[in-house]
Amino acid sequence: MSKHGGSEDVAGGVPTQDDVRYMRAAIALGRRWQGLTSPNPSVGSLVVRDGVIVGRGATRPGGRPHAETVAIMDAGEQARGATLYVSLEPCSHFGRTPPCAQAIISAGIKRVVSALEDPDLRVAGRGHQMLRDAGVEVVAGVCADEARRANLGHILRVSQKRPMVTLKLAETADGFAAGAEHDPRLAITGPAANNCVHVMRAMHDAIMVGVGTARADDPLMTVRLPGLEDRRPLRVVLDTELKLSPRSRLVATAGEAPLLVICGPRAPGESQARLEDAGAQVVHCRLGADGRLDLLAALRLLSERALTRVFSEGGPAVASHLIAAGLVDELVLFTNQRPLGRAGTPALSVAARAATADTGRYRLIEDARLGPDRLRRFERIE
Repeated sequence: MSKHGGSEDVAGGVPTQDDVRYMRAAIALGRRWQGLTSPNPSVGSLVVRDGVIVGRGATRPGGRPHAETVAIMDAGEQARGATLYVSLEPCSHFGRTPPCAQAIISAGIKRVVSALEDPDLRVAGRGHQMLRDAGVEVVAGVCADEARRANLGHILRVSQKRPMVTLKLAETADGFAAGAEHDPRLAITGPAANNCVHVMRAMHDAIMVGVGTARADDPLMTVRLPGLEDRRPLRVVLDTELKLSPRSRLVATAGEAPLLVICGPRAPGESQARLEDAGAQVVHCRLGADGRLDLLAALRLLSERALTRVFSEGGPAVASHLIAAGLVDELVLFTNQRPLGRAGTPALSVAARAATADTGRYRLIEDARLGPDRLRRFERIE
């Protein structure tokens, strides 16, 4: 990592420490709207003049307007001669609105500090070049690693035709996610960790589980925190044979929060009809060689629905298969200090556990305490 907060070479000028500070603030501003801006990335932008922030902006829900436009409008006349910070390259193409690069030029911005070049082929350096051609100084690559992490869903949707996947698991101190087969549901984490999970759900476009977890736990998979009532991520159940009960809480609440069930090509038609009659959406996906849903194909179905960020809450079987397929981009592991102390369901298979411990595949980026629980966050090394 460079001293400027990113591994990319910084292009177009020498950034200052203030540039790094403002860019980190812009990235943090963009992160606040994650989960609401698909199909567009959640970008943050600041307009700074004479050391004072005069404009702030983030991509609005639904993806429009873009962050730069919001920040420039917030700054008004003070944008002229100012510096604009943005966590992703300004767009250069005409869509439903004119390009942000043109809005920057028209506002009289004299300098743009950008964190990351947009991999979207409609942009891919053209936004930076449009600014330079108009005489705007451009410094690109500041805090690139942090910006890539924040924009990973957009990057993967453009480059691999799939959303990013955050896998969340909760385990006891001895590595179990649940008790034995007929045990009651195991409450592992405390209130602080549970609230943290709700915030994480709110920052994703979809929450995904396997049908085994859906049937065993009968979850709601909704965001239930004061102030986040407007967050309704798509709830996704991976269900090869359509075994999800129409009487489950997921199906019963399909009219309040959207529910998508992904099944195999030979799932029973009568089961599909019952779920659809109850308000769920059902889509078919091809199977892999093991007879299970092809997870990459399932994720690409979600990408085609303009989703960029998926929060997988397991269970253990889905978690292990996602890791084996190399599809977990971020792993969030909550570990309680109490052991189960008896036979149970391991949170991860032996192979998946070994993969997450492989420092050539995953790096630890956060290690914190939330009451009695330990939170560790890992990111996949590309």
